[in-house]
Amino acid sequence: MRRGISAVAMAAAIVLGTTACGGGSDSGSKGGKASAEDPASVSGSLVYWDTSDAKNEAPAYQALIKDFEVKYPKIKVDYQNVDFTTVEQKFKAAAQSGKGAPDVIRTDVGLIPEYAALHYIAPLDGTAALEDTQDFVPGPLDTTRYEGKTYGVPSVTDTLGLLYNKDVFARAGIAAPPATWDELIADAARVKAKVPGVTGTYVNPDAYFLLPLLFGENADLADPAAKKITVNSPEAVKAVTEAKKIYDTSSLKVDFASAYDNMQTSFKTGKVAMLIQGPWSVGDDLTGSAFRGKESNLGYAPVPAGSSGKALAPTGGHDLAVYQGSADLPAAYLFARFMTSSAAQQQIALKNGTLPTRSSAYTPEVLKNPTIAGFKPIMDTARPRVALPQVGSLFTPLQQQYIRILQGQTSVQGGLDAAAKDFAKLLPGFSASR
Repeated sequence: MRRGISAVAMAAAIVLGTTACGGGSDSGSKGGKASAEDPASVSGSLVYWDTSDAKNEAPAYQALIKDFEVKYPKIKVDYQNVDFTTVEQKFKAAAQSGKGAPDVIRTDVGLIPEYAALHYIAPLDGTAALEDTQDFVPGPLDTTRYEGKTYGVPSVTDTLGLLYNKDVFARAGIAAPPATWDELIADAARVKAKVPGVTGTYVNPDAYFLLPLLFGENADLADPAAKKITVNSPEAVKAVTEAKKIYDTSSLKVDFASAYDNMQTSFKTGKVAMLIQGPWSVGDDLTGSAFRGKESNLGYAPVPAGSSGKALAPTGGHDLAVYQGSADLPAAYLFARFMTSSAAQQQIALKNGTLPTRSSAYTPEVLKNPTIAGFKPIMDTARPRVALPQVGSLFTPLQQQYIRILQGQTSVQGGLDAAAKDFAKLLPGFSASR
């Protein structure tokens, strides 16, 4: 599965007003506790928008929905698979008009703050949707919260890690994956010197992939509590300077028009030794000559740490959210709970190879999947993106300037200052670092 990171990062910039129209008022009191006390009595008709891959992943969810309808025969579910790249605008249009919105939606974790600020999704605290929250992995659970309330239930998760070619590392005399960015640069030099035709890495110019470097310097795009734009702070400048150094010294030449596809091709054919990537890429990686028939050659490690000493990467994945205007909220709460239970997550992990969000779902059988086993410890390094409704739109100016920085068209400070000015247009009331 290839997640739609770029689609979110390159979405058209928007500015949210202080108020927004939605499909109803605070829904936490409508049937939440009653449905938890007597779920067998709940009836309803639900529309569920699923954004999983229609061919390879959706059948597992459809089978799970049949199990739900057997357990809750008074609740009927209209399953609809909606393309990930178009679902955001479709949902906003439906929620804004109050017509055609699904009762439950599978949404990218980065969209929870925006939907919550617009009053399109219901707060779930105290409802039947949330059960055994202590069982959720902390990183995914953190993605569901906005301004002190919980607006989603973690469904599947992912993060960025370091994928590497074990054979290339062995030929270069590298005993262990790099733990810091300086070690990554040094290892890339070893690869170049000892393994002809192979380059150390490939820098992805998508701004989402810059986050591990920012987080590793205790930097971020903005500070909501202080209402401050921090993308051009000294810590952020240090992080992007390191990214530029990696690009200049250790990366295969980037084709900015087709960066992602060329990055993947270079890695899976053995021309690049290591990448910052997510679990969604592994299925594609294993089709290449470097890993086809030799899956054990693919190594997994946390992203390298910055000068803070911390290896940190963004929490990705999807949460289930309930439309605030649903006419069948108790049924929607039960559906969200069922679809994110430990048993359901085990079933999905076994069929689709995605990472569960519940600790108890990482059973010995689930961990037989090398990708899940490889990324499970990496999830300990995951942290959510800054919880701002405009976070998706912030990636657009940042990516534009990041590319200019990598290409040498502007300095690091100059590019980040320019991004900060664009951030100010998207974040009313926020002050800049400079």
